[in-house]
Amino acid sequence: MKSTKAIIIAWGLVLLMAACVQKAPIEQIEETQAEGKLEHEQLLEGDSTIYGLACEGCNDSVVVLLPGDGSDPVTYNIIDAHRHNRIKGRLKVGDWIGLLRNPVDSTVADFVIDLDELKGTWCYVVMPKWRDASNMTPQAQAIMEEKIPDSVKQSFFVPREYGFTLKRQWIAQSVGYVRRSSLEDQSPVVYPRLLYFTEWHILNGRLVIISRERRIKEGSNETEKTTSTLRYDTCDIDLLVGDSLVLSSDGESRGYYRRRNVADINKEARQKAAEQEQRALKR
Repeated sequence: MKSTKAIIIAWGLVLLMAACVQKAPIEQIEETQAEGKLEHEQLLEGDSTIYGLACEGCNDSVVVLLPGDGSDPVTYNIIDAHRHNRIKGRLKVGDWIGLLRNPVDSTVADFVIDLDELKGTWCYVVMPKWRDASNMTPQAQAIMEEKIPDSVKQSFFVPREYGFTLKRQWIAQSVGYVRRSSLEDQSPVVYPRLLYFTEWHILNGRLVIISRERRIKEGSNETEKTTSTLRYDTCDIDLLVGDSLVLSSDGESRGYYRRRNVADINKEARQKAAEQEQRALKR
């Protein structure tokens, strides 16, 4: 009798452990939804991507996805997607992923991306360009009129690190932002404009990054309200492997590298900008 009870108890523990293992991915989805809007409320109009978690069984031939609604896992064939470089990132069990289902065969995925691997901070290096002389201040024109020795070039042509951070709940932020200074007009060089990123999304296999541009109404002061417009940049994801990302748009490509500490990047950017301001003052 005792042995029978022991067997029943042991079997109950096995069933309980199995239930916990199956419940974990669903709980992860529920936690994600609890942090903000539900998944379907955040999708861009026209997006056909299916989102969920990668389950045990993913390999080079198939991907097993637990849908965001918590329904049973679905297995998709990804052999052709691998052949055509349509698998972005290294799929890991438990990662948040997205896929595009083949319009003819619902058991085939034409595109798969590991969104957890895409998240993070991505940077690239920018260099300034000589400012258009017609738009320069007299001080800047005087510098340009010199023979531009190497020491001058080194003092002004300082690389900066730009980038963006992609977070959960489709939140994005700019990296390397430097507050504009009145002394910038005194510099003979000008840096590319860094966009103020706010959101990111996936749209049928492409990355969409949304930025907001704030403008003070003409004739108003800084204390009055500003107008803002949204800009949508849509890019092809050419490469996503570990710490490397390549995006392309309108025939141009840009490579990014992953950075871990955003605070260090912004601090270094402000420090370099301050050093350039000091050099401008001395001149």
